[in-house]
Amino acid sequence: MEELLYNILNSKKKKRIVILIVLAALMGSVMLLPTKIVKAKMLPGKSANTFSIYVDTATNSSIKETEKVTRCVVGIMQKEAAVTDMEVYLGQGAPLDYAGLVKGSAMKRFQNQAEIVVNLTDKHHRKEPSYMMVHRIRPIIQKRCEPLVPHTNIKFVEMPSGPPTLATIVVNVFGENPALQRYTAERVASILKQTDGLVDVDIMQDDFYTHYNLVPNTDKIIRSGLSVEQVNNILYMAFKGFQVARKNSANQQDQIPIFVRLDDKTRTIYPDDKEGLSWKLASLRLMNPMGVMIPMKELVDIKEVPSNPTIYRKNLRNMTTVTAECDLVSQVYPLLDARDKMLKQLADEFNITKSPGMSTYMFDLYLTHKQTGGKIHLQWDGEMKVSLDTFRDLGGAFIAALILMFLLMVVYYKSFALSGIVLAGSFLSIIGVIVGHWITDEVQYFFIDTHFFLTATSLIGFISLMGISARSSLLLIDFSRSLIKSGIEKKRAIAVATATRAKPILMTAVAIILGSALLATDPIFGGLGIALIFGSIAATMVALFFIPVLMDNTKAICPETFAGAAACTGDGIDDIDDEELEEIGPTA
Repeated sequence: MEELLYNILNSKKKKRIVILIVLAALMGSVMLLPTKIVKAKMLPGKSANTFSIYVDTATNSSIKETEKVTRCVVGIMQKEAAVTDMEVYLGQGAPLDYAGLVKGSAMKRFQNQAEIVVNLTDKHHRKEPSYMMVHRIRPIIQKRCEPLVPHTNIKFVEMPSGPPTLATIVVNVFGENPALQRYTAERVASILKQTDGLVDVDIMQDDFYTHYNLVPNTDKIIRSGLSVEQVNNILYMAFKGFQVARKNSANQQDQIPIFVRLDDKTRTIYPDDKEGLSWKLASLRLMNPMGVMIPMKELVDIKEVPSNPTIYRKNLRNMTTVTAECDLVSQVYPLLDARDKMLKQLADEFNITKSPGMSTYMFDLYLTHKQTGGKIHLQWDGEMKVSLDTFRDLGGAFIAALILMFLLMVVYYKSFALSGIVLAGSFLSIIGVIVGHWITDEVQYFFIDTHFFLTATSLIGFISLMGISARSSLLLIDFSRSLIKSGIEKKRAIAVATATRAKPILMTAVAIILGSALLATDPIFGGLGIALIFGSIAATMVALFFIPVLMDNTKAICPETFAGAAACTGDGIDDIDDEELEEIGPTA
């Protein structure tokens, strides 16, 4: 090792080759990110023992129509061998779990909503992960079950492994004109559906439908000898139900209400339109004081009115939310693809302005309708915003760590050059981090057909490596300066110091690699393990070959002593035996 390094330091050509190799490795590894060979994601998906299926039919759908869709879903899921049992909740959400808390399951309370909880066998006893099962089953269920009831949307909700967000991709559409806001949201949803990697696209808004009001005709009611109150009560009792009396019981402390309502079959209106409602009213009769049975159709007027959709507001502004999930891909790339499509496709009707600067909402778009002048604000939210915030914070922590390390080294060495060498050794571990993720991704994709992402935990591992890498550089610099101070020629001193300290540096790297091996198999912290393993390998190679070249190219390595100055001018001892090394070693 000593002779190898000494030969490299004595040859300008070999030193240039080492520098070029390191720079090429750095540039090549960094370019793996923009070329999408290594893909970034907040946190990877994890295999769970349960997932939920949300069913949303049209806003005016009945519970029977919603049940029809859920039966279709359950029928398909029953054929899966990994499914142990299912629970269907019609007109309500399932008992809250972590996914339900962030996805709004507690707010499900209408007839057009349902939730199916699917329980699977233990993930350790089945080959197919839950996210791969969802990826396989989703298109089958959506193709067969969504057409059963118009405007039905079926979404698969997996237990989130990362940040608590409404969805992976969330676009908040803000606007003052409700019609323009709804139209823009529909166009945004259409673009998201065209984007590869995005599934379960949904617009969180009510559908428009015709609403029928039964208005009592006061003149006809009075001429019939009836009262408006009678008409209202019989209508309400027929379709909604009414308490008509109470029953007393010796076994019950309170009075028992007697509730009267038409049965489900009788109160069903068919066909589901104004004519069917008119026929149903004709079959309901009310007796006047003269004993004449008068059809309800003669006593009320049917008026068609449009429905009133729910108005959603955020920060005192009207808002429509468009959501989408990512199917085995990172949310970064579909979002950028969808945003580019929006810039092109929406330009035919809107003047588009991008969000200025590197703010939290840097991907936002501001639209102005060319004909009406209406303003629309497209705000990106969801896991993408959390990812940006996390990577921004981790990047800030990384820069702060570099600055603090640099200042500490300047105080210690009183040299900017030596401090820069320490920082270079710390930063270059990123080569191993990125290349390690590329290798792991290729291996994982070959075996289980899923990608391995550069995640937030990977960046945590990279920041952790900085201290370990800096320690290796400090060992070499301090030992080399001690040898030079004793009068040994600089190149020989650097070679001896590196060869001597190679063993503890390698032992440290091996300890990190072995300690991180089990961590690398974890679905969430696997990125941390891979970063520590391959980053340690890269940091070790940099410390043993690149750092000595940098030390040889700076005069700051030479102590301000006569022996040290002589050693740096080439007048020092050219060789050192084991006895002298034993005498010098403890002082270093």
